[in-house]
Amino acid sequence: MAWLTKLAMAAAVGGGAAAGYLGLVSAALPLDVGIGRRTRPLGPQIIGISAPRDVVFEVIAQPYLGQTTRAMRQKVRVLERGSDMVLATHFTPLADGRLKAVTVETVRFTAPERVDFRLVRGPVPFVVESFVLTEHASETHLVYEGELATDLWALGQCWGRLVARHWEETVATALTSLKQEAERRTAR
Repeated sequence: MAWLTKLAMAAAVGGGAAAGYLGLVSAALPLDVGIGRRTRPLGPQIIGISAPRDVVFEVIAQPYLGQTTRAMRQKVRVLERGSDMVLATHFTPLADGRLKAVTVETVRFTAPERVDFRLVRGPVPFVVESFVLTEHASETHLVYEGELATDLWALGQCWGRLVARHWEETVATALTSLKQEAERRTAR
């Protein structure tokens, strides 16, 4: 009978860990206790785009301030819209699409040079990010930088490394799509 008790306890711990992971990733169980806070940088990621700065800015702002395309509705849902800021839910597929990370962020627009993001709810308690656009000769340079923070000392730091890796991969993919769309619009 002792082995059965150990098996039941192991199953309960494993199930609890899986439920906690799903709760954090989906933002259903945000963890913000404010103790043992550790921060880490995001980026920088720098990309050159063969398009004018205002076109690049327009492509970034389109799903938030303009009409959201059907494809973007799978990734972004605007909850509240102001003249220069929105509150939006972002959906990011994980585990080959079997899971979806959910974040709620404010997105502030300073045309045509800057877009700032601030996490309101997500898998970590704190994220701030920016896209800064500058013109250089015949292209626009976009610099992505940010900061991510977690709680609970070393445990949170490990979680932060995992989240940051996926976060930066998602940003890199978005920047590639952004570059392609801005250059496509410029070529027209």
